Amino acid sequence: MTATEGKWGDLAARAGSGIAMAVAGIVLVWLGGPWFAALSVLVGTLMIWELAAMTDQSRPREALALAGLAAICMVVVLYGQNPFLMPLLVLPALAGLLRPGRPMRFAFAIYAVLIMVACYGLVAFRDGYGMLWIVWLILVVVVTDIAGYFAGRMIGGPKFWPRFSPKKTWSGVVAGWIGAAIVGAVFLVISTAGRDLIWISALLSLASQLGDIAESALKRKAGVKDSSALIPGHGGLMDRFDGLLGAAIFMLIVAQLTDVPVVRF
Repeated sequence: MTATEGKWGDLAARAGSGIAMAVAGIVLVWLGGPWFAALSVLVGTLMIWELAAMTDQSRPREALALAGLAAICMVVVLYGQNPFLMPLLVLPALAGLLRPGRPMRFAFAIYAVLIMVACYGLVAFRDGYGMLWIVWLILVVVVTDIAGYFAGRMIGGPKFWPRFSPKKTWSGVVAGWIGAAIVGAVFLVISTAGRDLIWISALLSLASQLGDIAESALKRKAGVKDSSALIPGHGGLMDRFDGLLGAAIFMLIVAQLTDVPVVRF
């Protein structure tokens, strides 16, 4: 294998699985309603399973049980459409936290809450503010990942945070910010969004990168390379959606602090 092949050896698998996920995601985001909710339930359930299995590799059945609990809680909350049901979103985290002798139980609980809240929040955001914001969010995360991937391999340079993410470089991080800002600029042209969207897109890109770093730190502590082997070229769903998780949490926090306008094409 040549150096070039080693550097780009995972590109075909990453591109193929990435395109497949993007097409499925766009269709279900466009359909919205119960279809997008079903996607969120599926992704959230599998991520909780990966998280539980990764943080306690000695109890695979317990991981399945926690994933099943997460699925039930998300279905009840998302399809019940009652705000009083929202506390159910923390049940998987509590179940893992209160399990005697479970390793990394605090890390599991924190990350499990983030997964559940993000899955619920994306559906609520799609229903409340329309499809365009979700499309923007996904594109910012995707462009951040793509720009960082190519810049990191073509330019390289100093590492951004080697203690937690040894592969992420400053060149890739900055390229992600620039790519995200370009996405924001494009949306200014094709939608009724305000000019602040450019710098907000860059901040969202940073949130996405921090989500990636947080998951890398979690994997290093758990002693695993990938969260699972579900997706060719990407590892598991947590490996693929860690950036989306960070971006979704950031967007939900912003929505609580400011008025989010409904934007249209």
